[in-house]
Formats: sequence, structure tokens, C-alpha cells
Amino acid sequence: MTDKEIKCVVWDLDNTLWHGVLLENDKLSLRDRVTNIIKTLDSRGILQSIASKNNYDDAMAKLKEFGLSEYFLYPQIHWNSKANSLEEIAKSINIGIDTLAFIDDQAFEREEVHFSHPKVLCIDAENLDNLLALPEMNPRFITEDSSKRRLMYQNDIKRQEIEDRFVGPKEQFLATLNLVFTLSLAREEDLQRAEELTVRTHQLNTTGHTYSYEELNYFRQSDQHILLIAGLDDKYGSYGKIGLALIEGDEFVWTIKLLLMSCRVISKGVGTVMINHIRNEARKNNVRLQAELIHNDRNRMMYMTYKFAHFKEKEKKGDLVILENDLSLVQKSPGYLTIKLL
Repeated sequence: MTDKEIKCVVWDLDNTLWHGVLLENDKLSLRDRVTNIIKTLDSRGILQSIASKNNYDDAMAKLKEFGLSEYFLYPQIHWNSKANSLEEIAKSINIGIDTLAFIDDQAFEREEVHFSHPKVLCIDAENLDNLLALPEMNPRFITEDSSKRRLMYQNDIKRQEIEDRFVGPKEQFLATLNLVFTLSLAREEDLQRAEELTVRTHQLNTTGHTYSYEELNYFRQSDQHILLIAGLDDKYGSYGKIGLALIEGDEFVWTIKLLLMSCRVISKGVGTVMINHIRNEARKNNVRLQAELIHNDRNRMMYMTYKFAHFKEKEKKGDLVILENDLSLVQKSPGYLTIKLL
């Protein structure tokens, strides 16, 4: 295990992914084992992209010829700096730039990226043989969601393209998606994905805490805890398991210890739905409802989610903010979502 987690590997092309320079020679060959490396990273749930100084159409045609074009999200193929390309890739995927790895044969390019983004893992193309063995490239679990991660992002790109062409309010567009939100108590078979969610989700995580499989299994079986996991589907496919909530309670007070949402779905109102369910259950059980929040620049959206759900600050304990909910105020769930409680 390593504290460094790579979510996306960014490839150079010339003399990195393939032998030779595309502008100088159309007869190129792939580096040894590069196809296996790309497909293995993909199967592990590690996304991939490109930062290359080349003509876009020519490079994409060559990747398609090699049968690899589908593996790369938001490829940056142009003449701008590769440091800027990595920024654009991280922004487009909505991940931290510190979760990128960059592979290039040119020391100058690696040094330029390292200077601008010192937390990016820069790898010499000559060391490709060892890539798959790096601990950063080996997540603890490979879940059903992680093995389909690229396809989920590609579906998101299709949705975004359709939304960009849609004329009308956002809620009307969302209503066309036939969104189905599912919420259930976490089962043992959900725990690998649950751990993965806590490890991978930083921006939309109310406390920033991560929990291991073993800890989550304890909470799942504990009489003092409720562990909820959420999923989302629409007419274009599944978003997978996209949310997690951990509630600690006694006969008087329930406390939301953790609430997190995948950055891919927060704009669809799923945080409101999950909080509404917890509020309704607290009301049924005649208990007060509190929530813990460690507020930082990255999780501001989760703070606002709590505020919109009628949570107010009750006290502070260092960095920890305790909020309490006014359960008498009812908040409507989005009308464009079908909600299934399993």
C-alpha cells in the first residue's frame, strides 16, 4: 500500500507510446507491451489521457489505427506546454493534479511538468517495464465500478455533449435522463467499493476521513451505526455506487460522521436525496440529528449541501464543526429523480 494514489496516467506519444516521431515518419510501431500496459491500467480503474506535441487529427488517426484511441479521455494533442495539458486533463476529469502520473521520454518535458506541478508522478518512458508493478498503480481492490470507470466517464462525456445542445432549464434536461437513485444499507459485497469511495473522494467528503474495509465492515454490523450506500442510473447507463453515509447514533442523537458523493453526480441533487432520507429516519426514530464537518476549500460544496438542508452550526472543536438539523423543516427531493429504497 502507498499513500500516493494515481487516478490517471497521462502518456506522451512520440518515442513513448510508440517508436518514432509521427511528423517525421508515418510508419510507426508501438513500444513493446504498451498495449498490455494500457489495457491493464484500464482494467484496474486507472484512467488514461495524452499530452503530446503533435497534430491532433494525425495523432488520433494513428491511435485508432493501433486500436487504442478509445482508452484516452480528454487527450491534449497540440503545441502548448505539457504542464498546461496536465492542468486541463485534471480539470476536465475533475480530479486533483496530484493524482496524475506523466510518462515522457524527454527529460526536459518531465522537468518542466515537475517544476510546475511537483506532486505529479513523472516517469521516464524507458522505465515502462516496471510501471504495472509500482504500488501507486495497484489499488487495493478492483471493484465492478473501478473496472468500468473509463466507460462511465465516456458516458458522462456523451451526457454533457447532449446537455450542451439542450435548450431549456437544467432541471428539464435532467428530467429527460430518467434518473433512478437507489439507497440501501451497505452489504458485505459493497464494502470494497465503499472503501474505494472514501479513499478516492476528497472534494465531496464532509470530513476527509478514509475508512478501511475492516472498519466499514465493523460499522455495517454495529448496532450503534448505520452505513448507507447509494447508486445512480439513467437511460445512458449506470454511474455505479456514487455515495456513502455513516451515521453513529444512540436513543437521543444521531450524528452523520461521514457523507460523501462522487464528483460526477453532485450536480444532480443526490446529496439532497440522501440527507432527506436520513432526516426522515431520524424524525421517525424521534432523535436529534447532527453532522460532523471538517471544512476546507475542497469540500465547500458539501458544506453548502448541509446548509441548504437546514443544518446550522452548533459548536466547534478545533477544525471539527458540529452542525444540527431542524427536523421540522421539510426539504423536497428533486422531481426529476426516481428514488428506490432497497
